[in-house]
Amino acid sequence: IPKKLVTTVSGCADDALAGLVACNPGLRLLQGHRVVLRDDLPAIRGRVALLSGGGSGHEPAHAGYVGKGMLTGVVAGAVFASPSVGSVLAAIRAVAQAGAAGILLIVKNYTGDRLNFGMALERARAEGADVRMVVVGDDCAFAAPGKAGRRGICGTVLIHKVAGALAEAGASLDEIERKVMAAAKAMGTLGLSLSPCSIPGSKPSFQLAEDEMELGLGIHGEAGVRRMKVLPADKAVETMLKHMTDPSNASHLSLTPGSSVVLMVNNLGGLSCLELGIVAGAAVRCLESRGICIARALVGSFMTALEMAGVSLTLMLVDEERVGLIDAKTTAMAWPNIPAGPATTRREEVPAPTEGPRKPQDETGIGPGTALARRVLERVCSTLLDIQDKLNELDRGAGDGDCGHTHARAAQAIREWMRSRPPPAAPAQLLSALADVLLEQMGGSSGVLYGLFLTAAARSLRGRSDFAAWADAMDAGIEAMQRYGGAAPGDRTMLDSLCAAAQALRSLRSPGADPLQVLAAAVQSAEAAAEATRHMEAGAGRASYIRSSRLEQPDPGAVAVAAVLGALLE
Repeated sequence: IPKKLVTTVSGCADDALAGLVACNPGLRLLQGHRVVLRDDLPAIRGRVALLSGGGSGHEPAHAGYVGKGMLTGVVAGAVFASPSVGSVLAAIRAVAQAGAAGILLIVKNYTGDRLNFGMALERARAEGADVRMVVVGDDCAFAAPGKAGRRGICGTVLIHKVAGALAEAGASLDEIERKVMAAAKAMGTLGLSLSPCSIPGSKPSFQLAEDEMELGLGIHGEAGVRRMKVLPADKAVETMLKHMTDPSNASHLSLTPGSSVVLMVNNLGGLSCLELGIVAGAAVRCLESRGICIARALVGSFMTALEMAGVSLTLMLVDEERVGLIDAKTTAMAWPNIPAGPATTRREEVPAPTEGPRKPQDETGIGPGTALARRVLERVCSTLLDIQDKLNELDRGAGDGDCGHTHARAAQAIREWMRSRPPPAAPAQLLSALADVLLEQMGGSSGVLYGLFLTAAARSLRGRSDFAAWADAMDAGIEAMQRYGGAAPGDRTMLDSLCAAAQALRSLRSPGADPLQVLAAAVQSAEAAAEATRHMEAGAGRASYIRSSRLEQPDPGAVAVAAVLGALLE
């Protein structure tokens, strides 16, 4: 039985409603019933009240659509079960007693819902209430729907919105009933699923093979029209839209080029938001290619089937009036708050910003400085390529085993860059240019850390050529890495080698210091620090998630830094 985060299986529908009401000051529970009503019931005096509902497990439907501009109240059943006649009748009485000028019940086409809402309607009429019922059947799955007719699924939410906007504008019960029935006829929905769902405390309602998807299934896990191999998102969407609009399908929606629609891309509960965005984009593209205007697109979880990993597409043909009703304001918490406007994949992109003016690079020509820079960089690149496998091996214990690849990518990028143009001779410009190369080509967090280090170091070398400037540059680079990377010496990262080397390089600030001797001492310190990381507890980076008992090797980043410094000395 799949795991569920519930308090009790028997109380899950009540608990879910209680949680929704607790978090929404515009909602109230009706005492003794699983009914949610608007907080401002007196505001419906003289207006038509709208009631809907059905089984739980479809959240945010239906209670998420209670609010000014949508539903007056909803009646919830247990998970995937119709609400009781008594609770529907109690909701009707509550709005009738608040002075409603007529009541419309919006019911999804399922036998249990039709029976229970219908029975309550008859009893309320006997008590003198002016109650009517609209049954929504928007499912396009079955080419030849049986006697039960088309199932009511996610399109019902659009009906809630159309009816709610009309009621808020003061329309009569006759007008609302007429316009809602016309909107319901101009609408179609189709679902597609990659997985089943399971009622709390029960096994999944059906099984799908790893490589299968099911087209046209219902919001309770009822069978669809066909199973097929998993398709890429764009092909799946094409298949869905083709089925929904196929004239040989008795439950199809007639869609002709030039038609205007509202599109609803609904998460059936367990699809990731990433996948939902991909499906939405594919749906807009597919409709546009057929000459359809998407007046509005709504993307999100509107009517779910517990944790089912699937999606449904709803299309409603619209004119200007219907679009206005979709756009009308509502306080219902589950209705998306988006700017009114059409959906299109042809939206103009914001032009890329132009780079700021660069200072002229005065020393880029071939010269002693350039030749030296090229020789030193070539040694660094060879060293990194030679230790690629060693770094990968060290990284496997604590990371994703790609430290060597990342550094090799940096070495190849630097070589490529040197082939395309001579490196600048001026230290500040050289480090700045290297930062750009590594940020673009190296990848991983190492690329950003080296980029930070070199950018900050270049800033402190600007206009200076004394040896002390290199000590300052080292300190500035380390400071930038610590500020953004969050690591400190002793955290078993590349900083351990860098900080040890920086300590030694501070001797460059003493008058008469021998730069080569100081660099040799810095390399020695870095190598010793890299080796010492073998016994450290990781305090930052990916290795910090691994138990220290498993980290018996030195940190690959620290080893790489020591090797680069060693290459400078050769």
